[in-house]
Amino acid sequence: MESLVEKTPGRRRRLPVTVVLAGLAVAAAAVLFLGRGAGPADASAEAGFARDMAVHHAQAVEMSFIARDGSTDEALRSLAYDIIVTQSAQRGIFMGWLQQWGLSQASDRPPMAWMAGHGHGGGPAATATATTTAAPAAGAGAMPGMASAEELERLREAAGKEQEILFLQLMIRHHEGGVEMAEGVRRLSGRDEVVTMARHIVNSQSGEIKLMTDMLAQRGGRPLPSIRQ
Repeated sequence: MESLVEKTPGRRRRLPVTVVLAGLAVAAAAVLFLGRGAGPADASAEAGFARDMAVHHAQAVEMSFIARDGSTDEALRSLAYDIIVTQSAQRGIFMGWLQQWGLSQASDRPPMAWMAGHGHGGGPAATATATTTAAPAAGAGAMPGMASAEELERLREAAGKEQEILFLQLMIRHHEGGVEMAEGVRRLSGRDEVVTMARHIVNSQSGEIKLMTDMLAQRGGRPLPSIRQ
């Protein structure tokens, strides 16, 4: 059985999947406890974040499966597996929030509309909704950091070192977008469970950005232009 990699100074230690699942069970219980009472409205920042981040995470998982299956490098495969496990679990929590709040998992509202006027525009130009995992073209209303359909196809067709470099470049930018979204909902939400999750995403993905930047340099690659302002 595969296991999650825990990074510790000077060594790498694997945690059994059963331990990870136990931690997720505790997190789910906390969500139920903290989420009691009136839930957010359908057009709230919390609902928009949950829907959009679920789509955002789904693409990260998709890219990570491609990289894990295409690489023979243990460090990169471990990183990809960490992303698959962590973001799949978080995506389940987002869907659980929406169900608990009595809200639909999909919405006709454009991506990032919940952050309109707060550092990111959501408007009619957006083409993706929370029901799709396809990446929208960059532009107004698009979720930050998402890879385009063309970039995903390039990733699938690449091999060896070329694929590893492209994966790291796309995932660094993808994580930058995830951090931007998490920071946005931290500013807009007063719900403990949402703010706690957002803080965790900012901390964990910021750390992975540094790790991936180092891994990219080891392969002679450079990050794509940063989307962070």
